[in-house]
Amino acid sequence: MSGATDRPARASKGVRAAASVEARLGRKFRRPGLLQEALTHSSAGDGRAARVNNERQEFLGDRVLGLIVAERLYRDFAGEGENGLAPRLNALVNRTACARAARRAGLGAALTLSRSEEAGGGREKETILADACEAVIAALYLDGGLKAARAFIDKYWAEEFAAVTTPPQDAKTVLQEWAAATKRGSPRYVVLERAGPDHAPRFKVEASVQGCDPAVGEGGSKREAERAAALALLAAAGVHV
Repeated sequence: MSGATDRPARASKGVRAAASVEARLGRKFRRPGLLQEALTHSSAGDGRAARVNNERQEFLGDRVLGLIVAERLYRDFAGEGENGLAPRLNALVNRTACARAARRAGLGAALTLSRSEEAGGGREKETILADACEAVIAALYLDGGLKAARAFIDKYWAEEFAAVTTPPQDAKTVLQEWAAATKRGSPRYVVLERAGPDHAPRFKVEASVQGCDPAVGEGGSKREAERAAALALLAAAGVHV
């Protein structure tokens, strides 16, 4: 019975949380249910599979984010070829950048989570924040088109865009060059885990080189996870990227 009585209270809390995000974004959703869905983590159902959550919106938001960022890079760096644009895109469209944007937008406090996930610090988990950020982008797109989604990205990715004035170095390339220069052999990458649905997989990869402790990275693709692992290994070795 307690679970049943809790559900209306949780629903009401979700409506209030969505309204607070609307106020921060300065946008009144024509379809407020879209935002409530974007802020609902899959754990919120407490095991009830029928509960609406943000996984589908996350799938769409990732693609919308990629398009808008690629379009802006294409416009802002008119003299750059693919070799200059691709690393910038990789630096702007990834889990870490999405989580930072989610924190700037204050999404963590507005999330609907299960009690256990909340007790485990879910509001600050990078994966949950990144997924919610992508879902909010999808909600904005579905409610107001590319213009609404672009306004969110322009605002909450401003620091990220400022950081890619010069093309960032790819962490895997830096690790490869550093390992060769220090005679450690070639880096080795091993997939430790693949989880999540087919439309939104999550990879965990371990990177290792001779003479260093292995490091683990996660990402929405094998390559993204490899870059994250390489970056973690470089950071542990005191090598700046």
